[in-house]
Amino acid sequence: MLLIGGNPEQKHIQLNPKMANRHGLIAGATGTGKTVTLQVLAEGFSKMGVPVFTADVKGDLSGVAAKANPHPKIDERIEKIGIKDYEADTNPVIFWDVFGKHGHPVRTTISEMGPILLANLLELNDTQEGVLHIAFDIADEQGLLLLDIKDVRAMLNWVADNRKEIMREYGNVSPQSVAAIVRKLLVLENAGGDQFFGEPALDIRDMMRIDHTGKGLINILHSKELMLNPRIYSTFLLWMLSELFEELEEVGDPDKPRLVFFFDEAHLLFKKAPKALLERIEQVVRLIRSKGVGVFFITQHPTDIPEGVLGQLGNRIQHALRAFTPKDFKAVKTAAETFRPNPKLDSEELITTLGVGEALVSVLDEKGRPSIVEQTLICPPESRIGPLNAKERKKVRQSSPVAGLYDKSVDRESAYEVLLDKEKKLQERQDREMKEAKKRREAEEKAKAAAKKKRTGSKRQTNSETFVKTLIRTVSSGIGRKLVRGILGGLLGGK
Repeated sequence: MLLIGGNPEQKHIQLNPKMANRHGLIAGATGTGKTVTLQVLAEGFSKMGVPVFTADVKGDLSGVAAKANPHPKIDERIEKIGIKDYEADTNPVIFWDVFGKHGHPVRTTISEMGPILLANLLELNDTQEGVLHIAFDIADEQGLLLLDIKDVRAMLNWVADNRKEIMREYGNVSPQSVAAIVRKLLVLENAGGDQFFGEPALDIRDMMRIDHTGKGLINILHSKELMLNPRIYSTFLLWMLSELFEELEEVGDPDKPRLVFFFDEAHLLFKKAPKALLERIEQVVRLIRSKGVGVFFITQHPTDIPEGVLGQLGNRIQHALRAFTPKDFKAVKTAAETFRPNPKLDSEELITTLGVGEALVSVLDEKGRPSIVEQTLICPPESRIGPLNAKERKKVRQSSPVAGLYDKSVDRESAYEVLLDKEKKLQERQDREMKEAKKRREAEEKAKAAAKKKRTGSKRQTNSETFVKTLIRTVSSGIGRKLVRGILGGLLGGK
């Protein structure tokens, strides 16, 4: 069992690992202890031999790789909860970073992301998304690899250039829609999104490693810079969930999950997401359970999560909420109503008065039933609260089991190069045809000139013959005979 915390009566609140793939929610206002709760759960799963993935949006989760520093407040919390075997310890960690600065680069290909997620990333309208689907379909039919942004741009330009032929089979493809998508690709590039696409693409199983001691590795995605573009952040994490769903085989309900995925700042995933994408998220969350993957959403209010997803989150940890406006009070009421009531507690009142590191907790029992809500002191983590320094982080990165696998990008032949080669060959063929056409025209002009010259010579000969014939016809007259004799005499005068 995974110890979450306890209460002053030293009743321990534990998470059954068999129920971890029924997902969970960690909610609460800023500064109430959500990050420490995440750290405690990540440590617990790692000890069980379960790999963990989590985003580090504030840059302070890296301390999970180092031992906790002694502190009177930790000792006090240990005593209150009644923990008997607490011992400061390190955890095996792999650092990742889309931009490659604070961890191993994380890349995927355009093809692996697919048109739905890419359309969401680019914030395309329905018409533009339809054009993007056409480009993907044609690329698949022609065996063209869409690896990075220049590939999809080349594919879109090819679609625009050949739209008349394409429209017969796929429908209207307007140059305006293509131009709009290409502009948004440029915006994505300028925001650093081009570093996310390419090869070598992440093998999702590299995030599911166990170390030599049997601990699951904790994968930490450095997200401080990534959070400057929330759309890239949320799409990246959703892509990871989709990859896990697609790549992993069914395992049913194992005794412990194969991977636990913490989705911090989860509200960004659902904010402005189109209906089709929300339906896909709900489907992935519902079905990924059978792949042995547990997903914990971390956000401020439970109301940030759509009902279709919230209803699937069986394990709930609610930290304090602050209520100042009618909307805040409604959120508090909603949060209280999501728990199985405890006759000894007024959940709605407690939510606004919980201290830092306290939470209302309800977990699933061995039969999948939610326990009654309990006011809980969260355990202190065995690892450091706070970030590693640069030297410590570098040491962890150098000893990483994936060191050297992803650090250098590769640019192999893909749609851009193939289409560029086709365009080059087409241009060369057109140049040859133009030269051949020019030669034919020149040959035709020469032939015409020769024929004209021949016709002109034949005409002069005919006039001479006509003159002679006229002279002969005049022989019948006396003058004619004299004239003939005179001419003949002049011609034969030597005889």
